[in-house]
Amino acid sequence: MLRHSWTAIHRLLRNAAGSLYHILIVTLSAVIALMLPVSARQFLSWWSRIEHNTSALIAVEMTVAVLLIMVLSYVHRSLRDRTLAAAASGAGLVSFYPRRAPDAQRRIKRLKEEQGTGRTIMVIGSSGYSTFVDQVGDLSSVLDKCLGAHILLVNPSSAEARARIEAIGHPEHTLAGFREEVRQSITLLKRLRAMGKAVKLKLYADPPLVKMVILGDYLWLQHYHADLDIQTMPEYVLRHNRKDHGLYTLYAHYFQQRWNDTDIPEYDLDTDELVYRTRSGGEVRRDSFELDLIEEASVT
Repeated sequence: MLRHSWTAIHRLLRNAAGSLYHILIVTLSAVIALMLPVSARQFLSWWSRIEHNTSALIAVEMTVAVLLIMVLSYVHRSLRDRTLAAAASGAGLVSFYPRRAPDAQRRIKRLKEEQGTGRTIMVIGSSGYSTFVDQVGDLSSVLDKCLGAHILLVNPSSAEARARIEAIGHPEHTLAGFREEVRQSITLLKRLRAMGKAVKLKLYADPPLVKMVILGDYLWLQHYHADLDIQTMPEYVLRHNRKDHGLYTLYAHYFQQRWNDTDIPEYDLDTDELVYRTRSGGEVRRDSFELDLIEEASVT
């Protein structure tokens, strides 16, 4: 209720700001028109006093030259920015967060809540802990309000997971800690499934390439650097456009390819087994995942 009220107030203020802007432009135009005759007379009077003063003329010329340089530089920069903005718009890029400052973190979380409520979200990540298990994670509250989720995480038992942790080389990032984070993510997804949400989890074995969250028409993207924590990497926001030629379509297609890859097993949240299927959905085999052993490994 409070959110709907705030949305209505925000819309009202935005409409009022637009009307105020037009009133201000009309008023300013009228003031300039009224002041033109007086300004012209004052300029002619001032020019008649300095036209025979060499020092004053040189100073005026230098001032005009500096102003022209500034104006031309501004116009050039504006045209360049418009070109870049058009390219970004064509690619579907709507926002860019170079670093996660506290104010940016709050804005990111709020935007994801708005875009993910009542939708089936799609996620590719590493352990999933910082994304939707941690209470300050970007999707910690979105999962409670979504219809369902398709999630791809790294298999903590794979050799690639060990290589990824070793490459980061940070004392706080250990293989045992990573496995514990995956275990907590699975526990959370089981709880969501028990609540009636359509949650599916798949575990891939290759090194993580991107952290990607698809929320309806918006896609949030970060790159997993070989030896850096994902939290230090910039985040991009892409929006789907009707022409289907933006980067949103590219990455959404990448997600579908990964999701439909028969080499990536589905995790059965009821039996703790990895289920391998054919492209048509037929079951090929099941492998025990040994979730309890992962929990024990994280403790020892």
